Amino acid sequence: MILHPGILALLLGALLVIMLMSYACVIGFGVLRHWDRSSYSQQQLELERRTYLISTMVNYALGFQALSLLLFIYTMDSLHPLFIGAMCATGTLNANPVGWNVLLVKIPVFFLAWLWVIVNHYDLQVEDSPLVRPKYAALFALLPLVVLDGWWQFRYFTGLDPQIITSCCGSLFSQSGEGIASSLAALPVVPMVWVFYLWLLLLLIFVLLALKFNSSALRYLLALAALLLLPVGLASVISFISIYIYEMPTHHCPFDLLQGGYHFIGYPLYLALFGAILCGLVPGLMRLLQIFAPGLGQIFVGRERFWLAGTLLFLLLLLGLVSRPLLFGPFTLQAYL
Repeated sequence: MILHPGILALLLGALLVIMLMSYACVIGFGVLRHWDRSSYSQQQLELERRTYLISTMVNYALGFQALSLLLFIYTMDSLHPLFIGAMCATGTLNANPVGWNVLLVKIPVFFLAWLWVIVNHYDLQVEDSPLVRPKYAALFALLPLVVLDGWWQFRYFTGLDPQIITSCCGSLFSQSGEGIASSLAALPVVPMVWVFYLWLLLLLIFVLLALKFNSSALRYLLALAALLLLPVGLASVISFISIYIYEMPTHHCPFDLLQGGYHFIGYPLYLALFGAILCGLVPGLMRLLQIFAPGLGQIFVGRERFWLAGTLLFLLLLLGLVSRPLLFGPFTLQAYL
């Protein structure tokens, strides 16, 4: 099983990312100690050349690290026929519970990696690169998460045994079961529908106001609301979005959405959710960084609307994907309300 292409790609990719990040942190230690943009010494010139090289390497490393979330979920789903009792990625993850730890690490690393790449992109466009020290300091915080992700992936994949009889989503996401998954599945449908749509409405209002007014407070509120959309969105998927797509009031699995029987609807759904969160975080983060690096404002001011427009488009896509089965599908939960 370890020779599965997806598993090999994830393990080798994780090893390469750890190596590149470790080397970048070694260089970063010297940058944090000796970086002085006003200096023209040989040491400063050497550090500047290294930072451009390292930034490129880290961009590719974190880019793969972010995309590995999609590859991991796809691999989990493709492996489920190998396990007795597994019907989707849930069964594959249950075959070795360490897999859930991998997923819990990959989701925050996905956002942190993309944010680092985005900040690095804009910082390199400023003449004096004012965020060199904060960027390298952030790498020291990211490295333990990347190492933990790689270690748990190794433990998970090497611990898989096709002879194991695993349990699938029917037991994990059961309203009568125990644990977080069962608690989310048991959330009342009508209140969760209201929470989800009101939260989307709040985000849309923040985006439209931010497009019209140049207010830092609006962007901070947008970033906070976008961040909280992650738990609201995932809870909504398990609570009510899934059952309207499956047209079964007892089926709450968030992974079956990725299968062909449901037209792979999960991929654009999660893309819209994660895309809206990421795009919504960027304007607030850049406004915060401009306090310490005013030169970023001149670079980002012409590009901020791109991220606000991206947030708006992803929110509308998410709204359309969720609303279609609720409003126009044949399934109704009227008897259960």
